Amino acid sequence: MTTDDLSTPLGTDRPKKRRYRLPFTVPQAFAALCGLFLIAFLGFAFFNTNPLGGEPMARVAYDPTKLGGEQAKSPASSTASTKPSAPIRESAPDQRTVTIIDGSSGQRQSVVIGGPNPEAARKGDDAPPALMAGIDSKLLESSRYGMIPTVAGGVKPFRAYAAGGDADRARAATMPAIAIVITGLGVGAAKTNDAIMKLPSPVTLAFMPYGSDPGKLVERARAQKHEILLQIPMEPFDFPDNDPGPKTLLTTLPADQNIDRLTWHMSRFQGYVGLANFMGARFAVNDAVMQPIIKEAARRGLGYLDDGSVPRSVAGIIADAQSMPYTRADVTIDTVPTPAEIDKTLAVLEEKARARGGAIGVASALPVVIDRITNWAKTLEGKGILLAPLTTVMTKSKSS
Repeated sequence: MTTDDLSTPLGTDRPKKRRYRLPFTVPQAFAALCGLFLIAFLGFAFFNTNPLGGEPMARVAYDPTKLGGEQAKSPASSTASTKPSAPIRESAPDQRTVTIIDGSSGQRQSVVIGGPNPEAARKGDDAPPALMAGIDSKLLESSRYGMIPTVAGGVKPFRAYAAGGDADRARAATMPAIAIVITGLGVGAAKTNDAIMKLPSPVTLAFMPYGSDPGKLVERARAQKHEILLQIPMEPFDFPDNDPGPKTLLTTLPADQNIDRLTWHMSRFQGYVGLANFMGARFAVNDAVMQPIIKEAARRGLGYLDDGSVPRSVAGIIADAQSMPYTRADVTIDTVPTPAEIDKTLAVLEEKARARGGAIGVASALPVVIDRITNWAKTLEGKGILLAPLTTVMTKSKSS
C-alpha cells in the first residue's frame, strides 16, 4: 500500500487513466482502401475514351496511294498528311559485307554484295538483272540465278564478244602483240570508271562478280570497246582467314556445289569472253576440283586466263584436254607499284613479246598503273609492237 492510498479519503475511488482508441479497426481500414481502389478502377474503365488503352501498339508509315482497293481511292486517304518515318534498312538474307584487299597496295575496301538486284528491289521483286545492251540473247541460258552464257549454233561467247576485228588479228599475225589485263574491277566505281575511260580500248578488263551493280559498269566498259573477263574467287591456302568473298569455290565442297557457285558468278553480268581466277592457291592446284570448273566453262564456250599467281595451277592441262582457249599471264606489272618499277616490267613484257610473238601482263587498277600504261601504250606503234585484246593474243599463241 502506497502513501497515496493511506491519504485517500475512505469511500473515494481512484480516477482511472483514459486510453486513446481509433474510431475504426485495422480490418475496417484495409476494407476501405480496397473499396477506394475498386471505385477508381471502375471509373477509369467506364470513362476512359481510348479504346486501345493498355494494348501494345506499333506505328507503321505507309503510302496510301500505293494500296490497292477502295482504301487507296478514298478521299480520307488522299487528303491525309502524315510524315513517314525513316525506313529501317535490313540486310537481305544472302547479303554480306566483305573486305577486298588489294594485294599490291594493301588498301582495304568494304563492299556489300549479294541480296536482291537494286533495280529489281525498286520494282518490288527479286528478278535477275536485265539483259545488257549488245548481248546476243541466243548465247544465254536461263539458270536459277539468272542468265548465263552458252553456245548456240556453233557460236561461242569467246568469239562473239571478242574485241577488235579481223584487221587487228591480221596485224597481230605479222608483228609482236601484247595484251594487258586489268583485274579486280567492279568493286570500286571510281577506280573502275578510271580504267574504263582512261585506258586504251585494247586493254582487257577483268571484273569481280561483286559490287551493287557490276552489270552497268561492264556495259559501260563494252561501250568503250574493252574486252571483258569474269574473275572467279577460288580458295587460297589460308582460307577463311583470307576470304576472296561469298560463294568462293572450295576444295571441301562436292563438284555440284562448286558448279552451283560458279553459276551464280556467271549470272552476275553478261558479255565476257572467258573466266580468270581470283586467288586460288589451294583450289587451282587440285585436279579433282578444277576439272568440273574448267569443263563447265569450256562447255559454255568460254576461254580461261590463269593470272600467274598460282605456280602449280592445273588449269592449263585441263583446258588443253578440252580444246579450250587458254593462256597464262607472263608478268604481274604492279608487283612493285612505283612508276620506275612499272616501266621496267613493261619493258620486260616487250622483250617477251618480241621473243615469242606475244606476251600478257596483268595489273590492278591503281592510279599509277593506269597512268604508266596509258603513256606506255602511246610508244608501242613506234616500236613495232601491237597492243591487242586478250583473245587476239590467246589465239595468236595457239596458232604460232
